[in-house]
Amino acid sequence: MSEITLLSWNFENNGGNDPAKRLKAHELLVSLNPQIVFRQEMWGADANGNTILYELEHVLGLRGWLGPESCTAVFADPRVFRPVREWDKAAPMWVLPPTALIMRYLPAGDEAMPLALVSYHLNYASGTNRVAESEWVSTWADKKWTAPQGETVRMPCLAAGDNNSYPVPGVEGDPALPVLEQIDDRPHRLHRSYVGAGGTRVMDTRPDEALRTAGLEDVARYWATARRGDKRAVSRTVNACATHGPDSRVDRVYGTTDLLTAVTGVDVVEVPEDVSDHHIVRVTLDADCISDVLNHQTIARAV
Repeated sequence: MSEITLLSWNFENNGGNDPAKRLKAHELLVSLNPQIVFRQEMWGADANGNTILYELEHVLGLRGWLGPESCTAVFADPRVFRPVREWDKAAPMWVLPPTALIMRYLPAGDEAMPLALVSYHLNYASGTNRVAESEWVSTWADKKWTAPQGETVRMPCLAAGDNNSYPVPGVEGDPALPVLEQIDDRPHRLHRSYVGAGGTRVMDTRPDEALRTAGLEDVARYWATARRGDKRAVSRTVNACATHGPDSRVDRVYGTTDLLTAVTGVDVVEVPEDVSDHHIVRVTLDADCISDVLNHQTIARAV
């Protein structure tokens, strides 16, 4: 069985001004043999005519697309994926704009549906803004494509990034929600919570709820429950610290339900704290199953 490996990583500050650190970090990604990489915090990658972006393309052996303001990027294997279109501006309120593409999955054939790939980074400080941003992420699960037979179909979508908020509780092994009063940093209490019913401030899970309402399922949640009960899928993606509270799973990959049958594994690859403050989320997908999904939906919805 051939597989597609998808990685999502918020590499802290894109390594800052340390080229050696940046190289080492991306060599780690290469060792995981990805065909898709969703990156966040691509700061400075657009300087001097996208010099750092092209540097990272060379290291990864993948083609890269840099989102507005160097907040995010998508890298993909050009032997497997070909771009159909991209968005220069996703929505007016984005603080850290996403990278969003419609991509052709080449093994599926020329008449198969393409799919949407989105790398995003929700706002750090405002729960209100995060809700709006997550609602806009959901719009890529509603993109249409005209099949060769002339019928309009809704394309599958994979979206991954730093949510700066928590998944709705309910999965065994998922890190517990922080207790607001036990977060030492007072501004961070505000940043990761909102005023709920009755005026009580609660931890922010609204982006997760919004995306799953829209049919974008948390693939780690799916793998840890519906399929294998594998708790590694819901491992922490950020370590506990004195100011921000306990271990948390703020980095997540979401997929439309039609792609869930292609998932063959989800886990988190931990990296040293001196490399980044976030770990790498890894998802593997059955390559043949992706082709079947894209072709089956084209046929099924076009008759």
